[in-house]
Amino acid sequence: MPGRFFWAYIVGAALIATCLSLLADIKANLAALLVGTMLFLFVMLIYLPNLVKNPQNRFAITVPMRDLALSGGSLALAGTLGAFGRAGPVRWLVELGRWFFAAPMVFFGVEHFLHPEFAPGVPLPRLMPAWIPAHVLWAYRTGATLVICGLSILFRKQARLAATVLGIAFFVLVIFIYLPMEIVHPSIAISGELDYVADTLAMSGAALLVAYALGPVIQPEFERGQS
Repeated sequence: MPGRFFWAYIVGAALIATCLSLLADIKANLAALLVGTMLFLFVMLIYLPNLVKNPQNRFAITVPMRDLALSGGSLALAGTLGAFGRAGPVRWLVELGRWFFAAPMVFFGVEHFLHPEFAPGVPLPRLMPAWIPAHVLWAYRTGATLVICGLSILFRKQARLAATVLGIAFFVLVIFIYLPMEIVHPSIAISGELDYVADTLAMSGAALLVAYALGPVIQPEFERGQS
């Protein structure tokens, strides 16, 4: 892609602006919509072409799945807060965010069963450190949680509870896996331990945003349709 440094600086500025907007609750609906759209564009314009060029590389699909899930959390928040000039929730946007988030969870869970030697959470190319005990147990428990909760969200079976469980599960991984890894081997390099802390913490936040969105927007209308 041309202008690589330009895009890096623009994206960095956009992410910082989004963070400040959400924390200060100033135009948070617009910020969530824009960052969700930006992450989705990353998937379509950067990662899918890379996947086409490297179809045998399993990590070439993990990265777009990660950004798709994060996009889903952002879009679910935007839908909850109201977007496109609407004062109330935008149900279809929450639904889109639900699908964007839940489908990668199922994929991530299956990857844990196929490759239990890698660090749990988002299945990126970081092996589980030898000093952390019970590697296979961490992998299989995380994989089962991801598959079950992902399917629950997809099929709207206790979806809000499932998203909340995922948020807690990712946060537990941050506390017990990735923060210790960062303490043992401090790194601010790209794809270093600190990146894994940020990725997993962001995934926890996305899950909790989906859980929040599924409460006031999806669940009441679904229950009315069932009655």
